Amino acid sequence: MPKLSEQEQQRYNEYVSQVTPTHNTLLNMCKAFLVGGIICLIGQLVLNYCRSLDLSREISGAWTSLFLVFLSALLTGLNLFPLIAKFGGAGALVPITGFANSITAPAIEFQKEGQVFGIGCKIFTIAGPVILYGLVTSSGLGLIYYILSLTGIV
Repeated sequence: MPKLSEQEQQRYNEYVSQVTPTHNTLLNMCKAFLVGGIICLIGQLVLNYCRSLDLSREISGAWTSLFLVFLSALLTGLNLFPLIAKFGGAGALVPITGFANSITAPAIEFQKEGQVFGIGCKIFTIAGPVILYGLVTSSGLGLIYYILSLTGIV
């Protein structure tokens, strides 16, 4: 590859600076905090409502998770979750809502290919590695805990 002249290098650098998107980290953090906070607020409201019905803490937590997953899947199906995720970034994608979106989005995208080869095969393209590593990690930590409990350390 021939070496660029100084003028060509300068034009190239100007071009790169024009097409490279700029990010405002503080603004992105504030948006993530806002969106994540709203998701947590909704979850807390559902949890408080379930507790007001005299449901146990575990059952209330399960209903809260179920509601947040349902809401995320619904918003993904209505094509609203991508807008929320684009605005809120990690604030929308890190909680359980992001996981629900990662399973729902491929199912919607590949539904034209049929129930088996579309939805059935593609639904776990993103969620599969998360489930796999979650199972491997939890199994490994459980084994470590078991060994430590046998030795009397825990």
